[in-house]
Amino acid sequence: MSQQPSDTVFQEWHDNQALAEQMIPMIGSLYRHNNVVTTLYGRSLFNRSVIRILKDHRFVRKVEGTELSVQDTYPLVKAMTELNLGPAHVDVGKLGVAFKKRGGGDALAFLREELAEIVDAHDPNGNNGEPKDVVLYGFGRIGRILARVLVEKAGGGNPLRLRAIVVRGRGDIAKDLEKRASLLRRDSVHGPFDGTISVDAEARTITANGNVIQVIYADSPTDVDYTTYGINNAVVVDNTGIWRDEAGLGQHLQCKGVAKALLTAPGKGDIKNIVYGINHDDLSDDDRIISAASCTTNAIVPVLKVLNDEFGVEHGHVETVHAYTNDQNLIDNYHKGDRRGRSAPLNMVITETGAAKAVAKALPELEGKLTGNAIRVPTPNVSMAILNLRLEKETDAEDEVNEYLRHMALHSPFQKQIDYVDSPEVVSTDFVGSPPRRHRRRPGDHRQRQERRAVRLVRQRVRLQLPGDPHPAAHVQRQLPQAAAR
Repeated sequence: MSQQPSDTVFQEWHDNQALAEQMIPMIGSLYRHNNVVTTLYGRSLFNRSVIRILKDHRFVRKVEGTELSVQDTYPLVKAMTELNLGPAHVDVGKLGVAFKKRGGGDALAFLREELAEIVDAHDPNGNNGEPKDVVLYGFGRIGRILARVLVEKAGGGNPLRLRAIVVRGRGDIAKDLEKRASLLRRDSVHGPFDGTISVDAEARTITANGNVIQVIYADSPTDVDYTTYGINNAVVVDNTGIWRDEAGLGQHLQCKGVAKALLTAPGKGDIKNIVYGINHDDLSDDDRIISAASCTTNAIVPVLKVLNDEFGVEHGHVETVHAYTNDQNLIDNYHKGDRRGRSAPLNMVITETGAAKAVAKALPELEGKLTGNAIRVPTPNVSMAILNLRLEKETDAEDEVNEYLRHMALHSPFQKQIDYVDSPEVVSTDFVGSPPRRHRRRPGDHRQRQERRAVRLVRQRVRLQLPGDPHPAAHVQRQLPQAAAR
């Protein structure tokens, strides 16, 4: 087996670094001047370091099974800056793979063909419509992460503008502002804020990367007149979780300056629970209150959608492994919930979840087919949804289901940015936890239990019981070498 000289490999690395450095201002120019968001198989290229860009190129090998380097994508990014592109999301990685398979050639001609819809579509006067005012009602963990996202995306012609946050007053306003700014500036899980943050106690504002955010103190939604702060026709994002029905959220619409209300939790009653890419077409201009559903609902509905369309879901159960939340106690103490009174850092707490019911609002065809519960585990940041499903379509080909899931995860219209999680995979089995009781005391069975456990932890994202499945444990053991290889 031939091997490149180390000097050659080192020089190639330096050449790739140089190209990535040259790409960064081009990517920034496309973002700010053309409102073109460049990605590489779902991973944003904007505001990324040289090393991060090189690592994202390596990720393509895992997805497509082929190498892609900045040597392949640099000519495309450079050509994009010459085409006067209109606002769009452009996946440079997919373009690079297609261009490479074509054998290269004229990058400009290739892009004129592939990006015909947005070539010469840029308005030099920047007439991309009026910005939309956004207000965050509540500034807890979800509110602060939303603030980070809105601030990050404000520089590229994004029509959403974070204008204000609404919180309850807590004594000294100056100290309160400093504390809230500190929580936004540093997060124990999500790390430091990427930029600068300053506070103006007199004006009651927090400025993040040039975005002036008004801090409004109020005890209820109806106490606020947003027009006094120059905010009009705004979308209020309620992330408190206090109100989840139309009557409660309707209080926001009674305020001057508010056009619509968005809930960051599953809505109750007739409120539409929207999972983008699945049922967003159900939205109409007349909808003034909608829900973005829950984290678990957004995680499982896309997978359920494609599985139900292709194989049919007869029935199933949703098991969510979830980090502890602010609602739980740090030490054992009284709690209105039956089990959440136990110390969150020390216990696995089984609790109810509305995710299975919320699925039916996004996928009505699955109503009554799913049950669900959650296990709060002693970790600060984790969530894994396990689906136990019985499929209607007769098949014993796990590879067929796996391949279909991988394809849909990467190429479906509801594709999300996936940084740290593998695409869904199947482990065909019909038991949860240890093997059936009759096997527990069999000599040598301890090793089998450990192997099965390893497979579940390493590979399990979706668990299916396929019709006509033989002894399920055989499938788990058969896949163990593959899991170890990963």
